[in-house]
Amino acid sequence: MEWEVVIGLEIHAQLATQSKIFSGASIQFGAEPNTQACAIDLGLPGVLPVLNENAVEMAIRFGLGSNSEIAKKSVFARKNYFYPDLPKGYQISQYELPVVYKGHLDVTLDDGSTKRINITRAHLEEDAGKSLHEDFHGLSGIDLNRAGTPLLEIVSEPDMRSAKEAVAYLKTVHTLVRYLGICDGNMQEGSFRCDANVSIRPKGESKLGTRTELKNINSFRYVERAINFEIERQINVLESGGRITQETRLYDPNNNETRPMRSKEEANDYRYFPDPDLLPLLISDQLIEKVRNELPELPQQKRQRFMEQYELSAYDASILISSKETADYYENVVKSSGNHPKLAANWMISELFGALNKAGLELTDSPINHAQLGKLISRIADDTISGKIAKTIFEALWNKEGDVDEIIEKRGLKQVSDTGAIEKLIDEMIAANPEQVADYRSGKDKLFGYFVGQAMKLSGGKLNPAQLNELLKKKLAG
Repeated sequence: MEWEVVIGLEIHAQLATQSKIFSGASIQFGAEPNTQACAIDLGLPGVLPVLNENAVEMAIRFGLGSNSEIAKKSVFARKNYFYPDLPKGYQISQYELPVVYKGHLDVTLDDGSTKRINITRAHLEEDAGKSLHEDFHGLSGIDLNRAGTPLLEIVSEPDMRSAKEAVAYLKTVHTLVRYLGICDGNMQEGSFRCDANVSIRPKGESKLGTRTELKNINSFRYVERAINFEIERQINVLESGGRITQETRLYDPNNNETRPMRSKEEANDYRYFPDPDLLPLLISDQLIEKVRNELPELPQQKRQRFMEQYELSAYDASILISSKETADYYENVVKSSGNHPKLAANWMISELFGALNKAGLELTDSPINHAQLGKLISRIADDTISGKIAKTIFEALWNKEGDVDEIIEKRGLKQVSDTGAIEKLIDEMIAANPEQVADYRSGKDKLFGYFVGQAMKLSGGKLNPAQLNELLKKKLAG
C-alpha cells in the first residue's frame, strides 16, 4: 500500500526578554540551579503574576512577520497537570483565545520550489522547570530556574508531507524569529525546540490517521531522523496488522529510535480555565502599528532584494539570507570587493562555508573577516591573481599569515599578464610537446585543456587564464 505522511509542528521559541513572563526574575542561561526562581514563579501563597509587556510586543512582532492575525483580546488560562518540575501544579498558557492566529509562511524546499505552511496559532505561555537525572544516583534533581521563562508556542497546520518539508519549515521559523530579534534560536540551550506530530494514511484518503507526538527535539538533524524513524515504525505497525496508539514519544539519538513516554493527553485532560489572577490581554491598534513600524527587513523581503539587486539565483539568495549575520557579512563582502556580488556569493558559499563546516565553526567565529574576503575577491576581479591562486591566499588568510596584498607580495603570487612573457612560455611548452601539438592540429580539440594545464604548470599557476587561452589558440593555430 502507498502511504501519505502528515506532519504538524509545535515550535517553542524562548522569547529574548530580560526577565520572566510573569515576574521580574532573570532568565540568564547557565546560572546555578534554583537561583533564579522567585516566589511568583513558584506560585507561593499571596503572590500575583504581572504580564511582561515586552513579551507581548515580541508576540506581535512574530504575528506581523508570519502574515498572521493579531487578536485584539486574548485570554490566559491555567493548564493543569502534575510534574515534579511544575511547581504550581499548572502552567499559565493560552487556549481558546491566543494572541496570534491564522497565519502562514512560504517555505523554500530543496528543489527550489515554494510551499505554503499555514500557522494555526502562536500563544504566550510560561516554561516549566527542568528535571535533572545525570548527576544523581537513583534520584532526580529539580532545577526551577527555567520556570516562568516566556515562551511563544507556534502551532502549524498538518501541512507537511515529509521530514525534509518539516525541517525546511522549522528552519524558516528559526530564521524568522532571529531576524525579528525575539529569540536567539540557540537549540543547544533549548531556546528553540519543537514537538512533531506525525501520522500516516493511505494515499488518497482524506481522514487523518492516529498521530503520535515526538517531544522536545532540539536539532534540525534529529527532527529529520526522528520523523523518518517514526514514519517507518508506523508503516510497519499498520502493515503487520497492528494499530497506532495515540501517545507522546521521545527520540533517542544514540539509538536513532523513538520510544513511548506517556499516552497522549487531549485538551480536556488539562482542565483549562481562565486564569483568575490575570485580566484579558487587550492590544490596541496603536501598539500594533508601533511594532509594525519597528520591524526589520524580513527574510523573504531580503531574499527577493538579493535576487534583484545582486542578480543572485533563488538558491544562492536563500543560503545567504539564512541568518541576519550571514546576510550582513555578504553585503559587507560585496562592498569591500568593489561591488562584485556574484563572485562574493560563490566564494562565501563554496570556499568560506566549506572551510567553516570542516572546522566546525560558526560564521561569527570565522578567522577571515568580510574585509579580507572582499579584498581577496577584488584582487581576482582586477586580474592581480587568478581564482586558483586565490585559493592559496584564502588558506593563508585562514591561518592568519597577514593581509591579502602582503601574502601576494611575500609569496610572489601576482598573476602574469604580460603578453610577451606569456607568449614566451607558450612557445616553450609547444616546443616540449610536438606530438600533442600535431595531434591537436589534426583535429583532436580536446587536447587544448592539456596545453592549458602544461602552461599553468610551467608558470606555477600564475598566468592570466583569459590571456593564456586567447594567445594559446593563436599559437596552436600555427
